[in-house]
Amino acid sequence: MAVVCFGKSLSRAGRQLLNVTVFRSITRASVCRCPAIHRTVNSTIPHAQRAFHASQPVMVTKILSVEEIFNKKALHDYLKKKEMEYNSCLQSLNTESQTLDDEHVKMNRNNLSVLGPLVQKIKELEEKQKELEDTLDLLKDNDPELLELAESEKEACLAAIQDLRQQILSLLIPEEESDMSDLVLEVTAGVGGQEAMLFTAEIFDMYHNFAAFHGWGFDILEVMSSELGGIRRAAASISGPFSYKKLKFEAGVHRVQRVPKTESKGRIHTSTMTVAILPQPTEISFTISPKDLRIETKRASGAGGQHVNTTDSAVRIVHLPTGTVAECQQERSQIKNKETAMTLLRAKLFSARLEEETSKRYLARKLQIGSRGRSEKIRTYNFSQDRITDHRIGKTVHDVHGFLQGEELLEEMIVFLQQFSEQESLMDILQDCDQNQ
Repeated sequence: MAVVCFGKSLSRAGRQLLNVTVFRSITRASVCRCPAIHRTVNSTIPHAQRAFHASQPVMVTKILSVEEIFNKKALHDYLKKKEMEYNSCLQSLNTESQTLDDEHVKMNRNNLSVLGPLVQKIKELEEKQKELEDTLDLLKDNDPELLELAESEKEACLAAIQDLRQQILSLLIPEEESDMSDLVLEVTAGVGGQEAMLFTAEIFDMYHNFAAFHGWGFDILEVMSSELGGIRRAAASISGPFSYKKLKFEAGVHRVQRVPKTESKGRIHTSTMTVAILPQPTEISFTISPKDLRIETKRASGAGGQHVNTTDSAVRIVHLPTGTVAECQQERSQIKNKETAMTLLRAKLFSARLEEETSKRYLARKLQIGSRGRSEKIRTYNFSQDRITDHRIGKTVHDVHGFLQGEELLEEMIVFLQQFSEQESLMDILQDCDQNQ
């Protein structure tokens, strides 16, 4: 169930993004209790009420309740438009004329399947509102027993109306094609030398724990370690319900500010690492022609045991049309490394295709939470101030070490990111309605 709050609509051109929140309930009981997770669900409940700290207070404007949203004429106009579209498609399919070709029939049926749940909830809402009106008439009666019954019915109607309104607003939020995909996680050390590599290892472990927290699969595809136990580059395949939908906004540059273990004078250093979240397509949904590939083998390098520099187990695959490269030397088997490299390559190419398809939409919306590009600085982990700040939504939480556990605090941050993404979609709908009036 979703509770949606809406900010005051502004013109699209030059508008400042608003702090409009779509609160999605998180059912902790549905989360897999991995044995590695030591905190119980009951102990996490107080953290859900943690205060919101906005580092950009200028963004905040009046927050509208669900009732206030439904008082907006633009929303009602949009819902009426959707009902008309649904009825038009239904009439076309039910017509006795056989003039419609197969393509039109298929399109109308698809529209009916998409609009059906929304129209059904709109009708249920209208019925409940009529029921409420009848109940309010009963409250004018002087019979005490009838008044008590009517008052009880009134409360039930109001609760049902609130719930239906929330469901309608939730149904207006469009789903992305890749939301149900699994994903490939890539982490790469950035500026900061050994400290950046140590931080990269911590972030990689954080996502590993987060996958366990949700009961997702986490299969390490490749790890290139540093001399001090950090990570130069690593990749993992994460699979599970809504894994990509939850993690897709984690892509970008993560910055750490702390005194490194390698620092002898106690000075605070700033280091960075990059996270890439690549939706993982199935071989059926996304295929690569073998003639477009150049596959190279070489001796593995770095720390890794006796097989290093003794066999041609490392594999490097180049996609010739785009120049995209994927490589792996994790396993001793060349065949396994080739399979892993192909998994990475497929995810990279699929992600690039999705970015190309959605770039115009993102540019038009000027997403506050960003384009999920890997060059965008998204979050700072400040150890001296014990805070984590996400620069896209201006949210700060405290307890860096708790955040890096990859459990409740990371979940809280991700939920806020999802809320702001959904906010922008809803804002666009109402703004389009305002402009088309």
